[in-house]
Amino acid sequence: MWQELRQELRPQGLEIVTVALDTGGADAARRWIEAARPDHPALIDQAHLLDELFGIVNVPSGVWIDEGGTIVRPPETAYPRRPPFLDRPLPADATPEAAARFAEVRKLRIEPERYIAALRDWVARGAASPYALPPEEVLRRSRPRPVGEATAAAHFALGQHLHRTGRPAAAVPHFRAAHRLQPDNWTYKRQAWSLVDPAQGPTPQYEGDWLSDVRRAGAENYYPPLELERRPGPGERPESEAPGG
Repeated sequence: MWQELRQELRPQGLEIVTVALDTGGADAARRWIEAARPDHPALIDQAHLLDELFGIVNVPSGVWIDEGGTIVRPPETAYPRRPPFLDRPLPADATPEAAARFAEVRKLRIEPERYIAALRDWVARGAASPYALPPEEVLRRSRPRPVGEATAAAHFALGQHLHRTGRPAAAVPHFRAAHRLQPDNWTYKRQAWSLVDPAQGPTPQYEGDWLSDVRRAGAENYYPPLELERRPGPGERPESEAPGG
């Protein structure tokens, strides 16, 4: 999906870099990258450095960086198109658990049309685009790092190290601590769950699982709403509606 958007917008100066956040490394992400056959850089962040540096707590997330290396939009939910899984019918042989997951997935807030309309505007107009945020607004929207979240990051990093060095059981308490200290970080949760069960279902190792935690939080809160309120560009009057809104 990102490949098609890159082909459309690269002649106007946009470069897209995709990064898989996966402790499993190349083997875990390889089949997805090979299936997509991207022309753009497709990287694998085994240590989850990207989410630590930018404050990413769920995927897919997008960060806009201008040609000078300045962040003009911090992480936000980034789908390039409506994902096919939202429109697939429930298989006739689906288990009750699969049906329950299917129902929750259908409730997720996904806004690709609004996001891509804003992205196209930025590519076309650069700094004049009302969706290129000023530094003070980028800071306002960026996640802070209080002591609890910093401690969660340390536990998550230690859990990854223990798992990679062949001590998965010793990693579990640290992953659990990261989940407790930063309960809204879905990247921490999904990574730990998938190391035990690729379907992220209930396991003895963890109190939570994808379906239970999404139900607890509310599927509508899994992805926060996009903040695409327009800030007036040069010569424009203030507007309150985002593209497609």
